[in-house]
Amino acid sequence: MSSNVFSIRSRIFVVAAVLLLCSSAALAVFLHDYAQRAADRAFDRLLAASALSIAGAVQIEDNQVTMELPFAALAMLSGNERVFYTVRNAQGKLVTGYDDLDRDLPLASSADAIFDDAHYRRDDVRISTVGRLASFNQQAGWVTVRVAETRGARQALAKEILNRSVLPLLIMVAVALSLLWFGVTYALAPLKLIENELRYRKPDDLHALTSPVPREVRRLVDALNGFMLRLQGMLNNLNSLVADAAHQVRTPLASLRAQSEVALEETNPEKMRERLARIHLNACRASQLVNQLLMDATITHRLESRRNDLVGIAEIINETRQRIGPQDLQRLRISIAPEVRRARVWGDRVALREMLRNLVDNALRYAPEGVVEIQADQLPGNRVGLTVSDRGPGISSDEREIVLERFGRGSAAEAMPGSGLGLSIVKSVVEAHTGTLTLRNRRGGGLMVCVTLPISMTAAIGRAGASVSMVCAAALMALASLVTPQAADAQATGAPSDTITRYPAAHGGTILTIAGSTDTILFAPLALAFQKSHTNVELVYHELGTRQLYEQTIANALPHADVLISSAVDLQIRLANDGYALHHDSEYVRRLPSWAVWRSEVFGFTFEPIVMVYNQKRFSEKTVPRSRQALLSLLEQDPAGMRGRIGTYDIAVSSVGHLLAVQDAMLSSNFWGLANAFGQVEIQLEANTIDILDKIETGKLDLGYNVLGSYAMARQAAGHALGIVVPQDYVLVLSRAALIARSSTHPQLAAMFLDWLLSPAGQQVAANQAGLGAITATPAEKDYPSGPFALSQSIVQPIALTPALLVGLDQQRHSRFLRNWKRLVTDTPGRASMTGH
Repeated sequence: MSSNVFSIRSRIFVVAAVLLLCSSAALAVFLHDYAQRAADRAFDRLLAASALSIAGAVQIEDNQVTMELPFAALAMLSGNERVFYTVRNAQGKLVTGYDDLDRDLPLASSADAIFDDAHYRRDDVRISTVGRLASFNQQAGWVTVRVAETRGARQALAKEILNRSVLPLLIMVAVALSLLWFGVTYALAPLKLIENELRYRKPDDLHALTSPVPREVRRLVDALNGFMLRLQGMLNNLNSLVADAAHQVRTPLASLRAQSEVALEETNPEKMRERLARIHLNACRASQLVNQLLMDATITHRLESRRNDLVGIAEIINETRQRIGPQDLQRLRISIAPEVRRARVWGDRVALREMLRNLVDNALRYAPEGVVEIQADQLPGNRVGLTVSDRGPGISSDEREIVLERFGRGSAAEAMPGSGLGLSIVKSVVEAHTGTLTLRNRRGGGLMVCVTLPISMTAAIGRAGASVSMVCAAALMALASLVTPQAADAQATGAPSDTITRYPAAHGGTILTIAGSTDTILFAPLALAFQKSHTNVELVYHELGTRQLYEQTIANALPHADVLISSAVDLQIRLANDGYALHHDSEYVRRLPSWAVWRSEVFGFTFEPIVMVYNQKRFSEKTVPRSRQALLSLLEQDPAGMRGRIGTYDIAVSSVGHLLAVQDAMLSSNFWGLANAFGQVEIQLEANTIDILDKIETGKLDLGYNVLGSYAMARQAAGHALGIVVPQDYVLVLSRAALIARSSTHPQLAAMFLDWLLSPAGQQVAANQAGLGAITATPAEKDYPSGPFALSQSIVQPIALTPALLVGLDQQRHSRFLRNWKRLVTDTPGRASMTGH
């Protein structure tokens, strides 16, 4: 055999492969380093410009360093990267921004930009540091400004440079590898012998390979021989298992035959009776064994068939009790806790009943003189516990694993009849129902067998109504707003709201938890339609206010939330920017407009214009103002007639209201003039859209400014007397944002739900049943995104999901914005006498 050994490696790779790979690797390392340095130089200029822009906004007010973050400072950076910033005074005290961004970095000492690399909030970042010289209290010092950006765009540019640089190298390597491929094909020809030997073997031939093989594949052949040896051992064990099972039946049958033959030859009546008693005993044992084997096969078949239904705990116990003989029934003690009398589990009724019956039969058999107790209790985590206790010999700790195996019996049961299948059946049933099984000895003697099973939760909202029409949904929303105004418009307010609704699966399955600010009545059509195509998913919807959703997320108070949905898209961007979102990409995500997706982490899925709503008894289509300039002129020309007759969001309470006000201030030079006019006419400030619409319908208000168009259009479709104006100067468009929580326990299921939301089916439900508008074309309304604007001609201004939204959340800018708003709008004469706030 040694004469046939040769080296494939020395023939092919000794010279060609080593030289090729080493030279290629060295060149690739050089090109990679060059690409990284080139990308850093390009993006460092933008990063330094952003830091200098912030430094230019630093001011001294009341001997304190202040800074109003410029919108351009973050907008000039890459739109798909996470950005962080911090500003510190000369003593190192935080002025604004992220306090933990620069803990290990020194304060600035010059105006020149300095760059550092760091790892921050689960990502690699590049930090630019600049200084701004400030003088106050007859002292001068450097204000430190730092801006950080994740390296995704840099890596993309470096990758592009590297790809273009290594193209000639790749061509050369491809040619060389093609030549090597033909060489390997020639060199591996001897392996054909192994193939032929294996191909023509008999199915039961598992002896070692004997064909001559190259040295390079010797270990492979050894491993294959070892595998066949292990396979032979496994087959032997399987045959032994079959033989053991056959022996369990053959032994009692052989005993019956022998004893019956002896009895046939017996003439003494007493001995004949004794023989017949033994025959009867063995027949009973054989019957019990056959019954157990048949029941084991039946249970296995039923569990594999998944014939599941809702089964009551009390019903299982009652059916088991009915199958106990009268004498044994007197020794049975049953205790069912009140809270589990109506509890139900999702599973197979027959399998669960046989599980409990086996436990009770074992207890009665091995404790023939004692009392057997069955106890059902409520356990934490929506689970129920079934405990069967006896005063028998118990099971030693070293035998508890053995007795759970097929035909396994403990030493205490050797003198008792039995098959060793009872606890094995119990174990298989418990595991199939995602439960737990525990064996432990009792104090004073005896055994306790504890089984825990999950309880099926009752639906909070029925499955009916999945196909409700848009008009019905609008009517339900209007009715809900009239009956329970305090629960209105969770998506548009920062007021606390905490409602949990469950949508149980039709056939049981995984739980998907969604936390959002959208009203439950609006989310219900989405949930029911999703479950129609995903019958094995149970949905849990946790309704919260927008600010409450954000604060509980960063406080880790929503550990089970898989998906977060909010209309406060700036807070959603903040969550993703701070590392609370998971990346997700799919064909549906790629269909979204560029402004409605950020980093493949935050996704807009609705299309809701921001409109003005008016009382049709006060205004007509000809007299109602159709732009912000026209509204300002109306307030200035008729302040007495409009005093207390116009309403809008209270931006100090509503996160969505603040977002819309910031967008107005950025887009329109008339914003602060309009805010001043609002204060002069004592505008009514409300926490949500529903309150504004209610007061317009009841005549308490004539006009509502910056109202969610989806709510107004739903009421109008339901027949309410409301007029809607799409502003002609520009119309803001809000898209509710969804993200997959980083703490999600079911990220794949969350991604499936998100893809459904963005799919044509989900968008059709969002546009029709939910009445929120579709961001992509739907089969029912192919031009839906432009549909709401049929009322007027206007410039469409979507609120883009970009890091620029973080500017409005900056601590100092947010505080100053609210102070200016309050000074112009709320701190006006006569405001204190107003009611309703």
